[in-house]
Amino acid sequence: MPSTPAQWIVFSILVVLVFAAFVLGIIYRKRVSEREIQSAEDEAKRIINESIKTAENKRREALLEAKEEIHKSRAEYEREVKERRSELQKQERRLQQKEETLDKKTDAIEKRTEQLNRKLQAAEAQQEEINLLKRSQLEMLEKISGYTVDEAKEHIISSLETEVTHEMAMKVKEVEAKYKDEAETKARELITLAIQRCAADHASEVTVSVVPLPNDEMKGRIIGREGRNIRAIETLTGIDLIIDDTPEAITLSSFDPVRREVARLTLEKLIQDGRIHPARIEEMVAKAQKEVNATIKAEGERAVFETNVHGLHPDLVKLLGRMKYRTSYGQNILSHSIEVSHIAGLLAAELGVNVATAKRAGLLHDIGKAIDHEVEGSHVTIGVDLARKYKESEEVIHAIHAHHGDVEPHTIIACLVQAADAISAARPGARRENIENYVKRLEKLEEVSKSFGGVESCYAIQAGREIRIMVKPEEVTEDDMVLLARDIAKKIESELTYPGQIKVHVLRETKAVEYAK
Repeated sequence: MPSTPAQWIVFSILVVLVFAAFVLGIIYRKRVSEREIQSAEDEAKRIINESIKTAENKRREALLEAKEEIHKSRAEYEREVKERRSELQKQERRLQQKEETLDKKTDAIEKRTEQLNRKLQAAEAQQEEINLLKRSQLEMLEKISGYTVDEAKEHIISSLETEVTHEMAMKVKEVEAKYKDEAETKARELITLAIQRCAADHASEVTVSVVPLPNDEMKGRIIGREGRNIRAIETLTGIDLIIDDTPEAITLSSFDPVRREVARLTLEKLIQDGRIHPARIEEMVAKAQKEVNATIKAEGERAVFETNVHGLHPDLVKLLGRMKYRTSYGQNILSHSIEVSHIAGLLAAELGVNVATAKRAGLLHDIGKAIDHEVEGSHVTIGVDLARKYKESEEVIHAIHAHHGDVEPHTIIACLVQAADAISAARPGARRENIENYVKRLEKLEEVSKSFGGVESCYAIQAGREIRIMVKPEEVTEDDMVLLARDIAKKIESELTYPGQIKVHVLRETKAVEYAK
């Protein structure tokens, strides 16, 4: 702070000068600010004026563009209106033309309707005249012919039936002759070829065995003291030992061929050994059974090897071997089965079907006969059960089931096995039939033939291979004979069992006798 007056004066002046400078600065700043504000206001006015001018120009341009767009839209609208008017005018003209056309067609239809009505009236009148004429003609025809309308219809129908029966019989003859010739020729070729390629001889076999003896003294030794030896043999083997007056021979009888073979071998061993007593008999029976079992196995393997059938169950092979000692109608079943297998395979090869399956089915078709003495049922049923048990194919099972017609064959293999079985059974000497069954079959054949109307008499000839039928000529016409022969053959096929085929021969004879006086 100043301490002297001079200093106070200087300090006061300085304060005044600072205050004056401050006031002057404020005044200067105010003036500068006013100038800047004025300048900014002027600039703002200028910008506003320019903006107003620009906006006015744009407004004018927008108005011009809007006017032009309105003008274009109006022109487009007027053009579309003109086009629609022209299209409507065209449619109106089309509709008018269609109306005119419809009017014309309606007029034409009305005219045609009138014409049709007139024609219908004329047709009805003509129909009435025709009906009158028809009635008058029918009355005249009835008077002339002496038949009523119903009688004339019956006469015409009967004459037509006669003509149709004649034509049907002629057609049946023609078709049967054609296909029979073709089928028989082809079948003969195949069967002849199969038989030629599988030639086999058959010797009839019997159900008894004869054991030769070195002398009649051996009979007593076989019988033994109080019959103990013969009882031991019969008990152990299950056969009947027949000792009669036949010199130097003993007969063995049994329904089971395997037992009979065991007994035969046992007797031969005992005769050769010379020691005959119950203990020795038991020992020889055991040895004979072993030999027969070995033979059965070997025969089964031989059959499988000979027919080239592979994959059979071992038990089936043994059953095949058992058939070596089994006969049917005097025919050895194993030989028969092998032959059927060969023939079925040859036929299958000719027809182009599975040869292996055909041979397998042929070999096994009679397998049931190996145990049909031990199991109830037919050999067909037993064979089917065995084939199923040992997992044979359904085709083989069906062939076994159908080979005697127990079921209808529906495969080629089944038909081939049927044919091969019939061929093998029909070989000379292959089958023997007892007289009782033979006579019954012939009687049944004649009975079936006589069951048809118009049959006067019939005779089975050629050992049952042909049936000759005489018909009544007044009841059976020439044309009816063809149908009658066919019906009789069908009934024989369905009701009888027979080897080979049977010829149905129908005869009709008309006699006229007159005496000259």
